[in-house]
Amino acid sequence: MKQIINDLIAQALRELEQSSQIPSELGAHIQVTPARDPGQGDFASNVALTLAKAAGMPPRALAELIVGQISAIDTIEKVEVAGPGFINFFVASATSHSIIRDVLEQGDDFGRSSHGQGGKIQVEYVSANPTGPLHVGHGRGAAIGATLANLLNFVGYEVQQEYYVNDAGRQMHILGTSVWLRYLELCGESVTFPSNGYQGDYVWDIAATLHRENDARFQKPVAEVMAEVSEDAPAGDKEKHIDDLIEKAQTLLGENEYRIVFDLALVTLVDVIRNDLHAFGVDFDCWFSERSLSDDGLIDQAIQRLQDSGNVYEQDGAQWFRSTDFGDEKDRVVRRENGQTTYFASDIAYHMNKFDRGFGRVINIWGADHHGYIPRVKASLTALGYDADNLEVELVQFANLFENGNKISMSTRSGEFVTLRQLREDVGLDAARFFYVMRKTEQHMDFDLDLAREQSNDNPVYYLQYAHARICSVRRQCAEKGISLVTGEANLERLENTHEQALVKQLSIFPERVEAAALRREPHLVVNYLRELANLFHSWYNAHQFIVDDVELRDARMALASAISQVLRNGLKLMGVSAPETM
Repeated sequence: MKQIINDLIAQALRELEQSSQIPSELGAHIQVTPARDPGQGDFASNVALTLAKAAGMPPRALAELIVGQISAIDTIEKVEVAGPGFINFFVASATSHSIIRDVLEQGDDFGRSSHGQGGKIQVEYVSANPTGPLHVGHGRGAAIGATLANLLNFVGYEVQQEYYVNDAGRQMHILGTSVWLRYLELCGESVTFPSNGYQGDYVWDIAATLHRENDARFQKPVAEVMAEVSEDAPAGDKEKHIDDLIEKAQTLLGENEYRIVFDLALVTLVDVIRNDLHAFGVDFDCWFSERSLSDDGLIDQAIQRLQDSGNVYEQDGAQWFRSTDFGDEKDRVVRRENGQTTYFASDIAYHMNKFDRGFGRVINIWGADHHGYIPRVKASLTALGYDADNLEVELVQFANLFENGNKISMSTRSGEFVTLRQLREDVGLDAARFFYVMRKTEQHMDFDLDLAREQSNDNPVYYLQYAHARICSVRRQCAEKGISLVTGEANLERLENTHEQALVKQLSIFPERVEAAALRREPHLVVNYLRELANLFHSWYNAHQFIVDDVELRDARMALASAISQVLRNGLKLMGVSAPETM
């Protein structure tokens, strides 16, 4: 219907231009939105307000000209000018009711569109360092990323979901060394564990596996391990201390033996993360290894391309990318004086690889603390000859966990945190997925465990699922009573009360809300829509009987109820949330 109205306005403007009543080539951007007030029609357009200045006349006068030029069609009951120049459209009741048939006929595909025309989009999200199990902070990025990928696919894009495995950075070496030190303890060595090591129980578990499978193969005397290692905090520098221990592990074990320890820690935790995400309803198409960037020569290739274009210079033995030439606040080192490439150099190579794989648009979902990385990554893409606007970064604010009104403190390094698995097992998959996408990504989120556990209308996901279950219950009651429903051929003109009119209108805007959520990268818009739909349904259910003696009215109401349940299912599925038939 929005497209029909858009075309009517466009045609009216063309005819006004041809008759010289308005200047030609105004460059109209026609916007049609659902009307907020039922008394002001079904749809509204502000086109007269946006074009008034260019047309050289008051907005209301222009609106009246446009309305006078709009051709009468069966699907539009009337068109009128309101306020300073809004144009309100009233859809014919028979046309508005037809949305129910559309929903029932299209089923799971209702709301789907071909807007994306098969364009290739990559969505990279979570990408947490595999230095421990995923915690509740990672859960928000996982839920938002998966929902956004579902939305983009639903509106016609070819979407690839990717997890970037940071398997080559310093944090992984800290993990590997932490596992080795715990292993030494299991071998009987008396080790003073570093304050900056990973201290969670999972480190002990990996060390136990290493010991069980290899016995004393990797054992070294603790005196040899600690020889010439700088002092730990508080008297010393904890960063220098852990770096010295990493170097000692690599030296004493040798490259091959150290790699066995390192890879056991890596593979174990990547498997844990993969399994936890699968149980959370998130499965990635690609797990991309950071280490492969170096192994495949992509980092050197990226730096060479920047050098060839004159965007790298040498200073103090290091190679610097001229990031300031492209809007960054300072130039960035890509290769240190010792010949080692930086983490930023890996980022450059990784994003070069993304676009070289043929993605028209790349979406990164990062934590809000990565805000400063955006200008430098975009700068590198521009320098490499890509359109940096094709990289989008959605920043996700942290999620704070609350129980009994108190915030739960967490520390990943000390191992004191609530894992994503624990959250899912506590409140359930549906509540976890739903609560994470309830707010805008850039808004801080307080996750209320007590509310998520509640089975009451105060719990928003329960409220939605209960609407779906109520409809299924009515259908079961009909079957138990031997009532044969004929919803596909129901006389929908019998849906006359204000509750039913509001619900029909709400159903009609589902495709628009889904498309807006996808294109604006705002999954919470679907949440808001479904809450509005559920609220309208519960009000209708409480005010009217469905199983009535009037067969025509009964079938019409059940057709509407069936359409509502279908849209609830479609919307919940986009968020990875179930639509139970009983509760």
